[in-house]
Amino acid sequence: MSQSAPQVFNGVTPEQYARLVAKAKGAGIDLTGLSGTALKFGVEVAWNYAADAQQLTLHCLKAPFFMSTKDVDAKIQTLVNESLA
Repeated sequence: MSQSAPQVFNGVTPEQYARLVAKAKGAGIDLTGLSGTALKFGVEVAWNYAADAQQLTLHCLKAPFFMSTKDVDAKIQTLVNESLA
């Protein structure tokens, strides 16, 4: 399956990023550090958090055959929005 376009979230404070990391860890996805990649159930995601610019970029690199990158992007959007609230 092909990659999706990176999703960029602006205005993400360090506290909000910490909530997002905790929420992802609770789902079994370890977002250790400010950037990297994580793989779970065939979904591979890359992230980069620029604390000084308060900008978070999340990018679905790969999705399994039974799931579209659009579905992964929608889940990412929901997860980030819940963490920012």
